[in-house]
Amino acid sequence: MNRVRELDMLRGFAVCGITLVNAWQHAVEELPHRTPSTADWLVENLAQSRFFPIFSFLFGIGFVLFLRSAADRTARPRAVMLRRLAVLAALGALHTLVNSGEVLLPYAAWGAAALLPATFLPRAAVLAAGAAATLAAALLHGGGSWLIPGLLLLGMAAARYAPGPAAWWPVFAASAALGALLTGGWLYLWAHPDVYYGIPFAIAVYPLAGLAAATAYCTGLLLAHRRWLGRLAFLEPLGRIALTAYLAGTAVSLATRPLLPYDTGRAGVLALAVLTAAALAWFADRWLARFTYGPVEWVWRCLTWGERVPLRRPPAPAGRTLER
Repeated sequence: MNRVRELDMLRGFAVCGITLVNAWQHAVEELPHRTPSTADWLVENLAQSRFFPIFSFLFGIGFVLFLRSAADRTARPRAVMLRRLAVLAALGALHTLVNSGEVLLPYAAWGAAALLPATFLPRAAVLAAGAAATLAAALLHGGGSWLIPGLLLLGMAAARYAPGPAAWWPVFAASAALGALLTGGWLYLWAHPDVYYGIPFAIAVYPLAGLAAATAYCTGLLLAHRRWLGRLAFLEPLGRIALTAYLAGTAVSLATRPLLPYDTGRAGVLALAVLTAAALAWFADRWLARFTYGPVEWVWRCLTWGERVPLRRPPAPAGRTLER
C-alpha cells in the first residue's frame, strides 16, 4: 500500500465522519432546545471537532503533493495552484448559499494566504508556525474554523517531513491517552460551570480533546490497515471523490431537513448519515471503475488546467485489471 492510497483511505474516513457531524448539526439547528439525547452525547464527545481537523490536515498534505505533481508539468506550479484555489473559492462561495458552515471557501482563502507563502519557508519553520497557530486558535478562540490555518500548515509540514510507519504506534498511544484525558476533563468542566469559568483558557480543553482524538483516529486506522491489509480499502474510492461526497452530503441534509422535527432523539439523523456514507462509498467504487476522477473533482481539474482532462478510463488490456 503506497502513501497516496493510505491518504485516500484517511480522507474517506474523514468524509464519513463529516457527513455524520454535519447531519447532526443540521438537526440541532432545527430543534436547538431539545433535551440532549444519547445520540447528542456520542456525537459531541466522540465525533464533533474530530473529523474536520483530519480533513484540514490532509488538505495541507494534498497541497504539497499537487505542487510536486504540477512541477513535473509546468514551470509555474504556484500559478497553477493559485488558479486551483480560485476555482475552489468560487465553488465554496456557491456552497455557502446553502450551507453557511461550509469549509471550502476558508480552505481556499487560507491556502492562498498561508500555504502558498509557506512554500518559500524551511519545513521546520512551517511546522513551528502550524503548531503555534493551532495552539493559539484553541487557547484564544476555542477552536472552530480558527484551527484551519494551523492545521493546513501542519499538514504541509507532515508532507515535507514524511514520517514513516515507525512513528504511528507511539503517536497513537500518546494521542489516545491525551484525548481520553482531555475529553474526561471537558465532561467534568461541562458539569461544573463554576470550575470552568475559574480556569484560565478552559475554552481550549474541548478543541484540544478533538485534535488529540483526531490524531488517535488517524494513526489507529493506519495501524489497523497494516494489520488487516485490504479490509479498509473500501474507504479509498470515497477518499478520491471527497469533494463530490462532501457536496452530496449537504444535498442529502437539505433534502431531509423537513423530516428533522419528527426525529426527537436524533437517532434517525445518525442512521441516515451512516446510510448516506455507505451509499457514497458504493457510488465511489462504481464510478471509479469507469472514470479516473470524481464528477466534481474532474470539473475542478479541468478548470485548474484550463483544458479538458480525460475522464473515462482506458480499457484494460486483456487478462489485466486496472488498479484503482
